[in-house]
Amino acid sequence: MTTQTPTDFGLCQPAGALSACAVEASNVVRSESGSGRPQSKTLPRISPLLLNWFTWYSRRYIRRHFHSLRVSLAGLPPDSRGWPLVLYSNHASWWDALVCLVVKQEFFPHRTAFAPMDAALLERYKMFRKFGFFGVAQDSWQGAIQFLRTAEAILESPDNLLFVTPQSRFADVRERPVRFKAGLGHLALRGEHAFFVPVVAEYVFWEERLPEILVRFGEPVEVRAGNCAALDAKSWTNLFERKLMETQDALAVEAQRRNGNDFQMMLRGGAGQGRVYDGWRWLKAKLRCESFSKEHGNK
Repeated sequence: MTTQTPTDFGLCQPAGALSACAVEASNVVRSESGSGRPQSKTLPRISPLLLNWFTWYSRRYIRRHFHSLRVSLAGLPPDSRGWPLVLYSNHASWWDALVCLVVKQEFFPHRTAFAPMDAALLERYKMFRKFGFFGVAQDSWQGAIQFLRTAEAILESPDNLLFVTPQSRFADVRERPVRFKAGLGHLALRGEHAFFVPVVAEYVFWEERLPEILVRFGEPVEVRAGNCAALDAKSWTNLFERKLMETQDALAVEAQRRNGNDFQMMLRGGAGQGRVYDGWRWLKAKLRCESFSKEHGNK
C-alpha cells in the first residue's frame, strides 16, 4: 500500500503562509455564512460494503504484522453520544490509517467517519472516497476553505466523526514540543458544538518478536458556540497541542511499564519466535508435563 494518509490542510507550507491562508479561509467562510450564500458541501458517499471489506483487511493485516493492538484502560474514549466528534491524532507511522479504522469499528461502530486527504492523491486513488476521505487542495487558501466547509458540514450531525492528523507529517512520538498546522484551531473557533478528543498511538517492542500497538485517548475538550469567543484560533491550536502531548506522555509511561494488564486487548496477532525454537519449547513443556504458550511475557 502507498502512504496516502489523512492530512490537515496547510501541509508543507511555511508557518506564516499557513496562518495567512487559514485566516483568509476562515474569513471567507464566515462571510459566506453571514451573507445567506449557500455553503453546503456534498460529503463523500461511503460504500458500506467496501468500507467493511477494507476494515476487515486492516484487522487481518495488523494481526499478521503485530503481536497485539491494545487500548489503555486509563485512557478509553469519553461518552460523546449526541455530539459530533473530532478525533485528532499524532502521526507516528504508515500504520496509523489502518489502526484508526479498527479503533473506529471498536469504539464508534454507529458513527460515520470522514477524514481529509490531499486532493491530488485522492484523484489518483479514487476508491478512498468510498471510505469517507474528502479532497483538500494543498498549499492554497482555497484548500483551507475546502477543509473548513466540509468539516463544518460533517459536524452538523451528531452521528458523524471527523479524524485529522494536524501535524500533517510523520513525527516521532518523542518529538517535543508538539506543533500543529492551523486548521484544527480555526475549526474549533467556528464550532457550534463538538467534542475534540486527542488519541495517540505508539509502536513498541516488548517481549515478543512482533511489536505491539498501544493506543490511548486523552481528555476531551467540549466546544460550544458560547465558549468559542474566549479563545482565538491560535489559542485553540495551542490547547489541542498540549492535550495531545499530555496524552503521549501518559502513554509513554505505560509503554515503559510493559504491563499488558494496563490495556484492553483489541486485536491479538502472532507470537513465538519461529517453528524450530517454538518446537523445542513445546517439546520441553511436554516432557515436564507443563502447558505450552508461544507468548513469553505480556498476554
